Amino acid sequence: MYPDVVELRTFYQSRLGRLATQYLYLRVREFWPSAKDQSILGVGYTIPYLINFLGESECVLALMPSNQGVHYWPERMDCLSFLADEELFPLPDASLDKILSIHALEKTGNVRNLLREVWRVLKPEGKALFVVPNRRGIWARLEQTPFGYGQPYSFLQLNNLLEESMFLTTSRAAALFFPPGSSNLFLRVAGSLEHIGIWLRATGIAGVLIVEAKKQIYAPVDSRKKRDLVGRQIISTS
Repeated sequence: MYPDVVELRTFYQSRLGRLATQYLYLRVREFWPSAKDQSILGVGYTIPYLINFLGESECVLALMPSNQGVHYWPERMDCLSFLADEELFPLPDASLDKILSIHALEKTGNVRNLLREVWRVLKPEGKALFVVPNRRGIWARLEQTPFGYGQPYSFLQLNNLLEESMFLTTSRAAALFFPPGSSNLFLRVAGSLEHIGIWLRATGIAGVLIVEAKKQIYAPVDSRKKRDLVGRQIISTS
């Protein structure tokens, strides 16, 4: 069983969860320093990160998968969160500038269908930012955080998956270099370890990998069609 919306909310309200949000959000902003007049969709559980885009972006929405659950967000404002089938977003084609995916790819039952929906609702040349557990990192091996569930990835695996889904990887990074402990010692040194990990580019110990990808608007050639085309070319020249 994956963490549901109650467990996710509880984690992000904890001290460890707030630290994870702080340092991961800083990395997100390195990719997207400005989102003025743009539309942003969060897929998975993204509201701890999306909240900082309110008032800056033209539109901010939080899609929470039906197998996770949803809660009202943001408080004391019109609701911007909604529950949806992760393989059928209730949104028009080519309607969004940016999509932030956290706690989504590693938990879905059909990752390619989810990526197809991300591709569909992005505008031409729109960009998506995917945050996934690092298969080599300690966060993916411990179930005390939401990053310890589901399918972890390496950069190569995620890049290949995105290429198959008609995305072009444009940049990448890593975050959460400190161990996911709840003791005061771990929490006090978290900031120092995060800065050291970024400086050393110590991807192997990072808790999460971050990949930005751009929507491509051409369709890849099916492998069977490709073989048939090559075959016809060989015959025509023989």
